[in-house]
Amino acid sequence: MDSERTTILVVDDEPFYLEMLTELLSDDYSLLVAKNGEQALRRARGRTRPNLILLDITMPVMGGFEVCRRLKNNTLTRQIPVIFLTARNDVQDEIRGLELGAVDYVSKPINGQLLKRRVATHLSLAERHFALERLVQERTRELQQTKDALVFSMGAMAEMRDRETGNHLLRTEHYVRILAESLAEISEYGSLLDRTTIDLIRRAAPLHDIGKIGVPDRILQKKGPLTEEEQAEMRNHVLYGERLLDDAAGYLGETPFIHAARDIAGNHHERWDGSGYPRGRKGEEIPLSARLMALADVYDALTSRRCYKEPITHEDAVRMILQESGTHFDPQVVNSFERKQEKFLDIMNKHRD
Repeated sequence: MDSERTTILVVDDEPFYLEMLTELLSDDYSLLVAKNGEQALRRARGRTRPNLILLDITMPVMGGFEVCRRLKNNTLTRQIPVIFLTARNDVQDEIRGLELGAVDYVSKPINGQLLKRRVATHLSLAERHFALERLVQERTRELQQTKDALVFSMGAMAEMRDRETGNHLLRTEHYVRILAESLAEISEYGSLLDRTTIDLIRRAAPLHDIGKIGVPDRILQKKGPLTEEEQAEMRNHVLYGERLLDDAAGYLGETPFIHAARDIAGNHHERWDGSGYPRGRKGEEIPLSARLMALADVYDALTSRRCYKEPITHEDAVRMILQESGTHFDPQVVNSFERKQEKFLDIMNKHRD
C-alpha cells in the first residue's frame, strides 16, 4: 500500500496519547485526529475517509465500543479496520471489542514499534481484502455480462424466425426498465420493485417470446393474414416459452431469473380485463413483470415496421395505449408510461431497425 496516500484516524480523549501517536505515525501516514466519539464518527464519514482507525475505549459521553458499533453499522465505514487502544487489561473487554468488529487490541502504555508493525500489518491485510473484493466484483460483472449476452442471443434466435430484429429485444428491455423504475416511485410499488428486482426483470425481458422457437416457420414467416387455426398455434408460443423455462428450472434448479423469465414469457399476452391469453388472467392475477412487458411489447409493435404493416407515430402509439388503460393494460403501468413517454421516444429513435 502507498503510505503517502494512507490516512489513519486517531481517537483519544487524552492529549498525551494524541501527541504521542501523532509523533509516532505522522512521518509515514496522513493523520486525522478526534478527541471524542462524536468527532470520530464525523471524521470517519468525512471527505477524506481513513484507511484505519486507532480508537481509545475509555472516553466520556461515547466510549470506544459504541463508536465501533456505529462504525460497523454504517455502510460508509463498516469496512475500515479498527484497532482498540486501552489501559484496561480485561480479557472480556478484548473479546467484546473483537466481537464488535475490531481487528486488534493494543494495551497502554503503548510500545511504539509494536504499534507501528501492527498498523502496517492491518493496512496490508485491508488492502489485500479490498483488492480481492474488487477482483470478485469484476469477475462477477464479467460473468453477468456473459449471461446477459447468452440470454439476449437466445431471445434473438426466436425473434429472427418471425422476421423481427434484435433491436426489438434491445428496445423492449429498455422500455421495461423505464416502466419499472417509474412505477417504483409510487410508494405501494417501492418494496416490490427494488433495484435488484428491476434489474432481474430487465435481464429476463429478452426471453419474452422465446416460445416462438416452437411455432412452425410456415406460420411465423407467413406474409398474409393468419387463419384462426394458425392464430391459435401462434398464441401457443407463450405456453412453449413456459415449458422451455420449466425445463431449464428442472436442469438448473429454480432461480429468481428463471422465475421472472417464465412469468414474462407465459403472461405478457394476458390483459388487465381478463380478455387475454393463454389463461384469461386479469388484474393483479397477472405477474407485475408481465404487465410491464405487455405495454413495452405493444408500444414497440405499434412503432416498428413489420412485413405486414407500417409503423405508427410515437404520438399515435401513446394515444392508443392511454385508451387501453384498464382494459388491455394495468392503469398504474399506463400512468408510468405517460410520465416517461419521452424516454420511450428517445430509445425508439436511438435503436431503430
